[in-house]
Amino acid sequence: MFTRTAPRISNFTAVAHRGDPYEQRENTLASIRSAMRAGADAVEIDVRITRDNVPVLLHDASLKRLWGHDRPLASLMADEVGAITGDGVPTLRDALGKLAKGTRTVRAMIDLPAASAVPATLATVREAGASEHVYYCGNLAALRAVRRAEPDAEIAFTWTTLAPPRPDLVAELRPRWLNYRFGIVSPALVERAHADGILVSAWTADTKRTMRRLLRAGVDGITTNRISTLRALVGQGAPDGR
Repeated sequence: MFTRTAPRISNFTAVAHRGDPYEQRENTLASIRSAMRAGADAVEIDVRITRDNVPVLLHDASLKRLWGHDRPLASLMADEVGAITGDGVPTLRDALGKLAKGTRTVRAMIDLPAASAVPATLATVREAGASEHVYYCGNLAALRAVRRAEPDAEIAFTWTTLAPPRPDLVAELRPRWLNYRFGIVSPALVERAHADGILVSAWTADTKRTMRRLLRAGVDGITTNRISTLRALVGQGAPDGR
């Protein structure tokens, strides 16, 4: 029977979701800087491509929610995006440069919503010399494209159901991580993944109660919008659940 009661703190990865969005606008350089100051081990960033095939950081397909412009990103050139957002939407190249600054390199967890973004994203990562500091999540088509293009890429295979991923998908993608929605993570699920040699991460956990539960379950990483809170809990060692 699985009896883990303490997190594997020494190997734990605290992932800042889109940076530090309660402090700074998500997916911006300011948000990345804030997450780094808070002690993030990795920053999850959403990458889409502009009309001229430049990878930039944006979760939505348009600029409406974050920037007030009802314009699809795919219809805009990179310089147009900069002009109408006051250079607020960073390129992937700039984001990778920011993550590499300071006394330690903070990893990038690149979330890819579509396979069409993969070639330009991988090219940017290679040109930045950041391949060892990047790993990928996203939809299945995008992850398949990553694996075909980069046999050694690190993949976090996002999964949202209690049923385990099909063995053929695991064999095809060869993920280092299974990346689960936080509500379905249990000690048994973590044990099963670990028995297969796969790490477990959970997203997106924002309350102390949920973070403590996941840590007690033995997850290897948590993605959160509240990176300072998670970092403080991990710094306390094994949470007692109070």
